[in-house]
Amino acid sequence: MHSGFLRIAATAPTVRVADVDFNLSQIKAKLAELDKIGVEVAVFPEMCLTAYTCADLFHNSTLINAANRALLNLRDYSRTLNLHFAVGLPVSHAGALYNCAAFIRNGRVNFVAKTYIPNYNEFYERRWWRPLPFGKTETVDILGEQFEMSTGRIFNSHGAKVGIEICEDLWVPIPPSSRLAMAGAQVILNLSASDDLIGKYAYLQSLLRQQSARCLCAYVYAGAGWGESSTDLTFDGKAIIAENGTILKANERWNPTDNTSIADADIEALDRDRLHMTTFADCAEAECNGIETEPVAKNSDTSDLSDNQPALLRYIDPHPFVPASDEARRERCEEIINIQVAALARRLDAINCKTLTVGISGGLDSTLALLIAARTFDRLKLDRKGIIGVTMPGFGTTNRTHTNAVELMDGLGVSSREISIAPAVIQHFKDIDHDPSVHDVTYENSQARQRTLLLMDIANQTGGIVLGTGDLSELALGWATYNGDHMSMYGVNAGV
Repeated sequence: MHSGFLRIAATAPTVRVADVDFNLSQIKAKLAELDKIGVEVAVFPEMCLTAYTCADLFHNSTLINAANRALLNLRDYSRTLNLHFAVGLPVSHAGALYNCAAFIRNGRVNFVAKTYIPNYNEFYERRWWRPLPFGKTETVDILGEQFEMSTGRIFNSHGAKVGIEICEDLWVPIPPSSRLAMAGAQVILNLSASDDLIGKYAYLQSLLRQQSARCLCAYVYAGAGWGESSTDLTFDGKAIIAENGTILKANERWNPTDNTSIADADIEALDRDRLHMTTFADCAEAECNGIETEPVAKNSDTSDLSDNQPALLRYIDPHPFVPASDEARRERCEEIINIQVAALARRLDAINCKTLTVGISGGLDSTLALLIAARTFDRLKLDRKGIIGVTMPGFGTTNRTHTNAVELMDGLGVSSREISIAPAVIQHFKDIDHDPSVHDVTYENSQARQRTLLLMDIANQTGGIVLGTGDLSELALGWATYNGDHMSMYGVNAGV
């Protein structure tokens, strides 16, 4: 992990059903490729060592032993890699078969078994697999070596905490990943073999967004793809990375050559969000007892990015608060307008107010405020003439902004007034002995305060209130003049 970012990958290489040697070669080739570009944690699909669609061949000891040998081969190969990874394989234990993920790190292997085994619709996995209840641990024998098989376990990887669930585990009402995240897992790996049906992909993406948002985690999903049997099902080879409600990367489905998604997960941001959302810890205290968590390694590399590190594999939106698509932007703007109108309408109704005074500069903020005022009066069935737009040209007013202000008020059919503030401000400069040629903060703020004085007095004169025009950035960053345009009776743009 570097500068709080963990490089993660989901990948679905080509498989051949029951051809473990071929599958092993594909996995090792992909591991070498990912390790070379600095991927730190990767997930492969469910049963990727054997293929998912082996059906009753899973009852064949030849296949199971071949998978075991491939696992130990990967265990030894992992000692040459910085990359930690999860692969899927069948594990035989105590007269039963378990659908497992093997999490392999620098020569270490831990098995995580599938908790929920689907046996409905196109799935009949109970024919082969036995579930391992969440939180249970067993010791399994793999070709004479002892390994731990568990559920509800959190692993340390490159300074991050990683939890694992398998396919159907995500689809149940309370996925294991929910408790894993509350117990500290910042990254969830999902080894899947979810087949494709009409409409299912959109639902899955929604599910991944929601789960990553609810768990405040990075969710890395790899689904079985090219080479699986099409006797009963088809698989599109999904590789999806989600983070806190957003899809960071997704591959092109049905394309065997586009089988990998790579992204840099912002682990520090996820930790910050968990601290900020205080109910996350409250829920964790109540729900995630009994989960074993490895301590974060003290020597984990959390250094800053440098010239020796690869460029960040993460799109940084230069406009994070504005949707990119025209349709989404229209929907967002309409929602903002309705929120503003509803709030202002409620305020006017509560104080039985039928007139508003608005300072109109010809700029964006006052334009928005006036548009909201007009729509609010329409909703309340009030005459727009009750909106008094006041343009107050000063020393720096341009013809363009003045013309904008006048045409806007005429177009909306509101009452309009024009009052030059220049004489009053010049007199004010004389009163306080300020040289008008010195264009300092006094020069600027005197104009803003004079405008506010006029608006307040006109509101008193007409029995109404002053509608504020300053937006959230102006108010938060101090761009509004204190005792000037930051003052109003109702700041309709204050949350925008």
